[in-house]
Amino acid sequence: MNHLDLRNRVGVITGGARGIGYAIAERLLRSGGTAVLWDIDQTALAEAAEALAPLGPVTTDRVELTDEGSVASATAAVVSRHGRIDILVNNAGITGGNAKLWELEPAIWRQVVEVNLIAPYLVCRAIVPEMLKGGYGRIVNIASIAGKEGNPNASHYSASKAGLIALTKSLGKELATSNILVNCITPAAAKTAIFDQMKPEFIQFMLSKIPMGRFVQVDEIAGMACWLASEDCAFSTGAVFDISGGRGTY
Repeated sequence: MNHLDLRNRVGVITGGARGIGYAIAERLLRSGGTAVLWDIDQTALAEAAEALAPLGPVTTDRVELTDEGSVASATAAVVSRHGRIDILVNNAGITGGNAKLWELEPAIWRQVVEVNLIAPYLVCRAIVPEMLKGGYGRIVNIASIAGKEGNPNASHYSASKAGLIALTKSLGKELATSNILVNCITPAAAKTAIFDQMKPEFIQFMLSKIPMGRFVQVDEIAGMACWLASEDCAFSTGAVFDISGGRGTY
């Protein structure tokens, strides 16, 4: 594992209690930072914090990311505890299952967009002003290769991740002269609990599209995310970083 310098940096990671978010928190801690885990699952938060504590300082907040008040309260709590927020990783997301567009219920479609796109907007809206006060920030949005290519039987998920890519580009330009950089990652599928929401045939379809013939590992995504969250990333903003095993190299 290459060494990244995130000493004295405070990072908020949404969906940080498991999967990709947990891996990013672990890499952040191993790089000397402080991890703040945001999740809706209080039990999972407690378990993650206990497991990660030997690596460094970890705090948690139970947050409903689609609720503006909950996000605002959690942001204030982090600033009260740690004095600032240097890093934000918008990682939390859902798939909403797999079906053709006309077979998906409107409520499910809206829920996926709320969690995958509206929530990152609300979190950025709350945290960016705190970064502006400190004159520094790194925002990393976890999008998806589906946002580039549009996976069949996943119109809601694909559209939400495409929106997150566009949000990244817009916010990156808005903050380009503020020393706050905004980038996103577009992974291929990783074997996490999110697979439980997918049909086996859809999982096999995703695997068949990856030239390297395997799914991405969560620690590989964490390595890229934490580099983007570091000072070494100094001249990239509004950018999209591929980590899809050769599936989408553009």
